[in-house]
Amino acid sequence: MSGLFKEAQRFFISVALSVFLIGAFFTAEASAARIKDIAFIDGVRPNQLVGYGLVVGLSGTGDKSSAVYTTQSIANMLNKMGLKFDASSIKVKNTAAVLITAELPPFAKAGMKVDVLVSSLGDATSLQGGTLIATPLRGHDGAVYSVAQGAIALAGFSAGTQGAKVTKNHQTAGKIPNGGIIEKEVPLLLAGRQALYLSLRSPDFTTARNMADAINLNFSSNVAEAVDAGSIRLQVPAPDFSNGVVGFISRIEGIIVAPDSVTKVVVNERTGTVVMGENVRISTVAVSHGDISIEIKTQYLISQPPAFSKKGETVVVPYEEVGVEEQKSRLVVLPESVTLGEVVRALNLVGVTPRDLVAILQAIKAAGALQAELEII
Repeated sequence: MSGLFKEAQRFFISVALSVFLIGAFFTAEASAARIKDIAFIDGVRPNQLVGYGLVVGLSGTGDKSSAVYTTQSIANMLNKMGLKFDASSIKVKNTAAVLITAELPPFAKAGMKVDVLVSSLGDATSLQGGTLIATPLRGHDGAVYSVAQGAIALAGFSAGTQGAKVTKNHQTAGKIPNGGIIEKEVPLLLAGRQALYLSLRSPDFTTARNMADAINLNFSSNVAEAVDAGSIRLQVPAPDFSNGVVGFISRIEGIIVAPDSVTKVVVNERTGTVVMGENVRISTVAVSHGDISIEIKTQYLISQPPAFSKKGETVVVPYEEVGVEEQKSRLVVLPESVTLGEVVRALNLVGVTPRDLVAILQAIKAAGALQAELEII
């Protein structure tokens, strides 16, 4: 009988241990991320492009004649086409000067297409129905990397006259899907390199160390070294990946790492939104909070002159009444907490609205009881 009891005891212990390990595994997986989601290879980055152009075909919603640069641009364009025009004789109702922006992705090849954003530069009221004339897009070095052209797509409409007009969404900025064609590539050579650098999107010393340890464990060798909080040096293993750097990077990007970060409480005062991180802690502190409401009422009294009065006039006299009401507040002690759930439950004891919670968190931080970084956006 005792042998059966011991066997059952061992069975329940093994089941409990398995449940604990499974729970720990899923907890670790839930807080982990792939390296490709939290870091990138140094040098593999997009580049910003910008250009100046003209949008034509507008229905009287273009720049006014006071936009001198628009008329001058039209004259220059026509002169290049062999037509001689004086800028002062050009009407620009159906034309608008615009700025074009685009993002050149890494490893973009000549002939690939990218989306471009077109924004009005002058006093045009709408770009609806307009077409962008071929415009070169330049990088910060002044070189032309793309040429943009095409019909502008606006997410909305504008209709009516000056007296009655209906407008939906923004009408002076639009997008041209696949409107930019890549003309020049940004050189970036990875093949044959013996050393690479990983750059963290959110630099952190603990995350950098965890990432280097996870990479070394995956390759069973010291191929990664955390240089600082934002970069990790990678030594391409030879001869396995000396001629296949892409395979080496692909293997690293799939490694799971548990990232770490500074504990923050993010507060949006305009909307009353409060977002707290996982490791928020508060020290023991007493909080008292009460609202003050002020109500102003205006009543109008009519004062009439006496009967048979010759010079009397009937007048309306405003009468204002001001009332102030202060709600009773409770002094609530928020005990020292160790989890985010306890922080939320403790703050809910005060019974305040989200906007009041913003003021309370600021006061707790000022008192030195909030063990987290308070960021107000």
